[in-house]
Amino acid sequence: MKTNRRRFLETTTAFLAVAPALVRGRNLNSKLQLASIGTGGKGYSDTAIMANHGRAIHVAFCDVDLARIAKVKELRPNAPVFQDYREMFETLGDKIDAVSVSTPDHMHAYISLDAMRRGKHVYCQKPLTHTVWEARQMALQAAKSKVITRLGNQIHSHTHYRTAVRAIREGKIGKVKRIHSWVNAAGHGRSGLISRPKSTPPIPRTLDWDLWLGVAPKRRYGGDRVYHPWGWRDWQDFGSGALGDFGCHILDPVFTAINMSCGPFEIKAEHTGMNDEVWPAQSTVHYLFPGTEYTEKDKIRITWYNGGLKPPTAGTHISEMTALPSSGSLLLGETGTLVLPHFRKPLLYPEANYPEGSIEIADDLNHYHGFVDGCLSGLQPSDGFDYGGPLTEAVQLGNIASRFPDETLQWNSETLSFTNFDEASHFVSKTYRKGWKIKPVG
Repeated sequence: MKTNRRRFLETTTAFLAVAPALVRGRNLNSKLQLASIGTGGKGYSDTAIMANHGRAIHVAFCDVDLARIAKVKELRPNAPVFQDYREMFETLGDKIDAVSVSTPDHMHAYISLDAMRRGKHVYCQKPLTHTVWEARQMALQAAKSKVITRLGNQIHSHTHYRTAVRAIREGKIGKVKRIHSWVNAAGHGRSGLISRPKSTPPIPRTLDWDLWLGVAPKRRYGGDRVYHPWGWRDWQDFGSGALGDFGCHILDPVFTAINMSCGPFEIKAEHTGMNDEVWPAQSTVHYLFPGTEYTEKDKIRITWYNGGLKPPTAGTHISEMTALPSSGSLLLGETGTLVLPHFRKPLLYPEANYPEGSIEIADDLNHYHGFVDGCLSGLQPSDGFDYGGPLTEAVQLGNIASRFPDETLQWNSETLSFTNFDEASHFVSKTYRKGWKIKPVG
């Protein structure tokens, strides 16, 4: 069950061939005119780094909480401010070439799909979407609209991750036999709660709580930090837990290194500390994927851990005295083992076989500027929604498996369903609040 690499490359090449003509047809300005949707926290850094590109200019800022716009306004004081992104699109229309979407997870797909349908290029924070179905729709819409897209897992372009990918592609450890990825973070804890607060504090005057909820079911405002602005990742209605928060970072170099361009066909999870409201504090998710040209066999097992859990090192090329990093990935190969700490340089074992300089260091690239460059040139950069969609599908499939601990779920990527567990298939998508339904890509 090897991945069809030729078909993948042909599809990518065909898209790159037509993209420049399409961008020229839109007659872009000499500068890319950007709008930021979600401007606090990560939204601020997304905006600030794009703003320092010499050929990018922000023409609008949008946030459902106007208090979160004050800092970003310093980047371009004359840019208009909006609370509802739809009003922004209606007001500015073709004056916007591209958008960055840095909202909570539950709103990524609704806003990004709308933007692409309007012909806007889209940079969307990770995880790309809140559900598996939404991730598939994002990839389909990006191809249909023929716009430039990029997933906001900026470490994808960092020298350490790119160097690790190069090492695997060059066969430094031989064919890959087994993969483990982990993050120290727990799946909940930011809000300090595991059930909805009983109190009903007043909604800040700067916040449109109904717009913040968007596609999610109605619920009362919980007070500062419970949901907005930081606690939302804990809650199943809004965030995606530790796997959603870090999976698209830490699994990204793994997927890129072995050229994984399709989903798993089997998933099984165990967890602790999960209920109907919040994601698990700790989890272990076992994936079985089709093999690729970089794996030893026609299947490859990848296991994810979070909440302080780590993989065993027995059977690898790592000595018992060597401690694994708090977060990262371990790729066991035929002749060696590569450990990639999260946001640090890769390490090769056994150390005696890999003297200093064994890996050629890859260039450090600016992920945000790569998106701007792609929009201006028409050349789709790596990490578009054609790649970020399947990566996010895998992440969210792990979250579905966490709802059914110890069940081995058989996944059919073509039909977007579990073939042996109908109940799990209900979580491939979700019910949208009235007035916020997402239409499938036609």
